[in-house]
Amino acid sequence: MNEKTTSLLHRLVSDGIVPGVSYTMIHGEEEQNETFGRRQLEPVVRELIPGLKYDVASLTKVVGTTTVILKLVDEGRLAFDDKVIEYLPDFFDNRVTIRHLLTHTSGITGYIKNRNELDAHELLAALYTLHVGPTFEKEVVYTDIGMIFLGLIIEKFYDEPVQRVITEVVLEPLSLTDSTFAPLQSECVPTEITKKRGLIQGIVHDPKANILREHCGSAGLFMTMKDLVKFTRWLLSENVRKRFFKTDIVQELFRDQTPTHNLGRTYGWDLRYNRANDVCIYHTGYTGTFILIDKKMQDALIVLTNRVHPHTPNDKFLVRRDQIIAEYLGEKDI
Repeated sequence: MNEKTTSLLHRLVSDGIVPGVSYTMIHGEEEQNETFGRRQLEPVVRELIPGLKYDVASLTKVVGTTTVILKLVDEGRLAFDDKVIEYLPDFFDNRVTIRHLLTHTSGITGYIKNRNELDAHELLAALYTLHVGPTFEKEVVYTDIGMIFLGLIIEKFYDEPVQRVITEVVLEPLSLTDSTFAPLQSECVPTEITKKRGLIQGIVHDPKANILREHCGSAGLFMTMKDLVKFTRWLLSENVRKRFFKTDIVQELFRDQTPTHNLGRTYGWDLRYNRANDVCIYHTGYTGTFILIDKKMQDALIVLTNRVHPHTPNDKFLVRRDQIIAEYLGEKDI
């Protein structure tokens, strides 16, 4: 299946771009999946095996936080164009809506001094010292901050930490039984080795998520390939979704939902287009994860790597990732 894309995925390892790769291609009822390479290079070498949990980083945003927000909208408890300040009274701008946060068009900007040295309470307080800049509604500026605020809004509705909500509202009902915010270290593929933290394994890599822990809606989730395939098939299957949503709100993901409807983002997800110019949803995670879903063609590509191991940055991976997505979009519909 998709030989050129498959070759590019193998070259990620053979060219030394990442330690190892686990991927799945979905085409209707068919699947092609492989796991190859190594899970760890330093301080010891360990082989990669199927079934391990990955720190999926910002895939938390779309699997978890976005899905909970969709659930709240589907139930009529929240609207995409509600003002953030209605739910977070200390928020700093009365123009910003749920839609702005979901589509990264809020223009939130500013500098938090010594951000990674703050504790959770200090960091949450510091978020309210930010402001809206000139890109408001004009540009997509990808940031974790909007999803962290969405997590805080979710906490207002459920009166418990957002990661607990994601577990109860998304992971458990969808039977994503391998997915967790608190994995066993031995079950996980390691990420970066740093002077401060040593080998990061089974603990979230993202600094803000490591500080905020269960109050972070932007990162922190660990998942297996099996569960990501299950989540993807859930999004692709209208009949299965009907047991979760009252309306077909998932269809709204496959449209540009930015305020101007031409900036290339939908609720939570980025947008890409296949050869027929049909909309696909796409998202990446900093640690080296990415997923693309083509609902119309019933296709998907899910890739898990730990490209930050043993050290960052690894910009070569970003170039290769874009090549893989471009090749897949061009190849899969032939």
